[in-house]
Amino acid sequence: MKTKDKEQRRVVILLIAITTLLVLIIFSSIFYLRASRPMRQARSEAIDIAEEYTDLAEVDQFYWFTRETTSFSIVGKDTNDKEIVVIIPKSGEKVTVYNQEDGLTEAQAQQVVMEAHPDQTLQKATLGLYEDEPAWEIMTKDSEGTLSYFLIAFKDGKEINTITNM
Repeated sequence: MKTKDKEQRRVVILLIAITTLLVLIIFSSIFYLRASRPMRQARSEAIDIAEEYTDLAEVDQFYWFTRETTSFSIVGKDTNDKEIVVIIPKSGEKVTVYNQEDGLTEAQAQQVVMEAHPDQTLQKATLGLYEDEPAWEIMTKDSEGTLSYFLIAFKDGKEINTITNM
């Protein structure tokens, strides 16, 4: 009888553990979906606007940039397979379209920062408008965990602004 009681307890404990795990997974999924909704919605709206102003055929990258103001950027290809960059202010007005060849790619902007600051580790890159000009914001971290932000001009790769020791 003692063996049967132990076996029943194990089954009950196993069922409780499985139920708890399932509930945790379901609530985590719901939380993730709700938390990522603004990003998905902004991306979708930015693509819609970009398609109104260009012959956008393929989206390679989406960026949400916030400095003085918020802007959204789409990097992709048009129907002629030409790489384009579309920068959209949060208001949706004054959409700007650039040929990618007229400015730095994300990798090139990161390289500019890494050459100037080799002691840093890349964390994130975002493209948007800074003082009405396209710029890359490159976030880095040093060996002590201190964050730095570098604003790099899209057109020529010059360092516009730097915020260090955050």
